Amino acid sequence: MSELFGTLSDGTEVHRWTLERAGTRVEVLTYGGIVRSVRVPDREGRTANVVLGFADLDGYLAHPEPYFGALIGRYANRIAHARFPLDGAVYSLEPNDAPNSLHGGARGFDKRVWSGEAVGDGVRLSRVSPHGEEGFPGRLEVSATYTLDASGALRIAYEAVTDAPTVVNLTNHSYFNLAGSGDAGGHELRLAASRFTPVDADLIPTGALQDVTGSRFDFRASRKVGSGYDHNFVLDKGVTGAPEEVAELHDPGSGRTLTVATTEPGLQLYTADHLTEPFAPGDAIALETQHFPDSPNRQEFPSTVLRPGEVFRSETVYGFGVR
Repeated sequence: MSELFGTLSDGTEVHRWTLERAGTRVEVLTYGGIVRSVRVPDREGRTANVVLGFADLDGYLAHPEPYFGALIGRYANRIAHARFPLDGAVYSLEPNDAPNSLHGGARGFDKRVWSGEAVGDGVRLSRVSPHGEEGFPGRLEVSATYTLDASGALRIAYEAVTDAPTVVNLTNHSYFNLAGSGDAGGHELRLAASRFTPVDADLIPTGALQDVTGSRFDFRASRKVGSGYDHNFVLDKGVTGAPEEVAELHDPGSGRTLTVATTEPGLQLYTADHLTEPFAPGDAIALETQHFPDSPNRQEFPSTVLRPGEVFRSETVYGFGVR
């Protein structure tokens, strides 16, 4: 189901698509590809919205920086010094997280209006990112398809093609609170990652892949998340052709669980320590499936280069349950 959600100052309409299946109800906006709401039951059968969001379009326009629920691109996470080399040329980007580029620049995919069309059990959002948008080379035709499967899991499948060599790294930036409100620091996380990428003062990876053993980064056995995380974890499975489960988040109070399966090699754990009004620090946890930050400047990291004739594909599945 699609309905008008709001109108931008230039008259562009923003629509809300509602998906419902097997006890899960999801709302997706054509503005920024935003997952506005995910309503699922707790162990007592009471439903609540488990992602942070706003009641109207003005809320998202007034609070753009936390990227609430948004589709992130052309490059998710950070690129050091807002530049990268490719095929002998150096491309300069928007330094919107000085001195770095973050989440695609000042007007990344999260601030664009996408075209929406019904497909099977969901909606396909698509747009063309022109050559030079936010400094990225190549005309990129990109889509994200949101569907609910028979179990009520939310699947996001990304595809992209380009007419010139470029870099691509897409993710969804939903903030999860499985209790529906309050501090999420007591949520328990299990994460299939034996290593993480340590960062410098600007949150750029140093290039090392550090063992998590004996550190606060070891979530291989489920434990409380706490706070103080904005780090990329190196998933043990690596890049895969089909989504494989890599994480489980659990709220002991409500009983709700969130499982994450993905084709991606990395996952950014962000404990939302910098949220401001109308939310508070620690009100949610982001689990951003991705290639590694600053990969265009790190040949030792899995490549994010996309060339003409190739098809970028990535898929992440968010499953919901109780225990």
